[in-house]
Amino acid sequence: MLGQYQIKQQISSKSGRSTYLAEDSQTSDRVIIKFLEFNNLFNWDDLKLFEREAKTLKNLNHPNIPRYLDYCEIESENQQGFILVQTYIDAPSLAELIDSGIKFSEQEIIELAQKLLNILNYLHQLNPPVIHRDIKPSNILLNNRSGNSIGDVYLVDFGSVQTIAKKEAGTITIVGSYGYIPLEQFMGQTTFASDLYSLGMTLIYLVTGVHPAELTQAAGKVKFDRSTISRE
Repeated sequence: MLGQYQIKQQISSKSGRSTYLAEDSQTSDRVIIKFLEFNNLFNWDDLKLFEREAKTLKNLNHPNIPRYLDYCEIESENQQGFILVQTYIDAPSLAELIDSGIKFSEQEIIELAQKLLNILNYLHQLNPPVIHRDIKPSNILLNNRSGNSIGDVYLVDFGSVQTIAKKEAGTITIVGSYGYIPLEQFMGQTTFASDLYSLGMTLIYLVTGVHPAELTQAAGKVKFDRSTISRE
C-alpha cells in the first residue's frame, strides 16, 4: 500500500508517530501520511487516538479541514504499523508566521476568530459532536493572506479529537498543549467550551505576543495588558 505513495520529506516525529509529505503516484497529488509504528515506543493509547482520528476524518466534510484519503495497516520486514493518508494543504501554520515576526491587526484577529468559530460550529453540531481538543497556532494554517484580510483559515491535526457520544471507560488520556489546555481537560471532562478556551488563548497570544503558558492566571481568569487593544 505504501508503494503508492512516494515519501518526499519527514515533517515531524515523536513517540513512535511520524508525519511525512508524500506524493500519490496515481494522481501526482501531494498528501500527508501519518505513520504509527509498532516499536518500543508504542502504547495502546496511541493506537486508540490514531484510530479515532482516522474514523473522525473519514466522516468530516468541510473545505477548511483536511480530507481523509486512506487508512490501512502496513507490514514489512523492517516496519509494522498503521498509516493515515489525508490531503495536503500547502500553507504555513500560524505558529510559523508568528515565529517569523509577522504581526496581525485587530481586524485580522477578529476575522481569524470568526472563521475558526465557523469550523468549530460545524464540528460541534455533528452527530455525535466532535471536539478538537488541541487548538493552537501550529494546528491553524493560513493561506492567501492579503491587505487586512486573514485569508483562508484551516484547522488541522485531529490526533487529539474526541467525540462525546458517550463517556469512555478506563484510564483518561490527557491530550492538548500546555498553555492552551483548560483545567477540565486535565480532568478528562472535555466540553465544547474546552475548544473555545484554546481558541481564546490563541487569540490572546496574537494580541499580546506572550505565550499563554507565561500569562498570569488568578481566580480562574487570565491576566493580560488590554491597554493596547480596542474595546471591540
